[in-house]
Amino acid sequence: MLLQLWFFLSIAFSFIAWGIVTSRYIWPALRVRPRVDALRPLLILHSFRFIGLAFLMPGVVSPDLPSAFARSAAYGDIAAATLALLALLSLRRRGGIAIAWIFNLWGSVDLLNAFYQANGASLLPGQLGATYFIPTVVVPLLLITHGLAFRILQHRDESAVRGRAPSPRATREHAGLT
Repeated sequence: MLLQLWFFLSIAFSFIAWGIVTSRYIWPALRVRPRVDALRPLLILHSFRFIGLAFLMPGVVSPDLPSAFARSAAYGDIAAATLALLALLSLRRRGGIAIAWIFNLWGSVDLLNAFYQANGASLLPGQLGATYFIPTVVVPLLLITHGLAFRILQHRDESAVRGRAPSPRATREHAGLT
């Protein structure tokens, strides 16, 4: 029971840390870009979700890792990575935003399903082996960036995601000049 507490505490701290990074650095940089340009770095980040295939690698994870969880997480992640790449390649074409919506919906549901599956399987942190960093470091960032992508996708025009330009001070800070 204490191990589960440490595991969930690690995930909670990761959400807090990534939330601070996102609010301080990621969102200010994305909000001033047109929708397509704001989505591009998020899609590139999610194209690395192929790392979920590590859940299928003997020696990387414990042999006791429930195979239903491992398969669901791995195949869901590779599908999300593929959709992210398809969306990235088609952003400037007709239907590109629709593919980005499909990716974002699929990717969000996949991550939430993995949390549900892990909880339902009474997953122990030690069963994750070397993949322990995925739910404790990577997944919180991915969920936060899915939230950003939903916010960006809601804007229908190609102007900046947030209607106002950054202040001159914010621009200098972003450029590292202050």
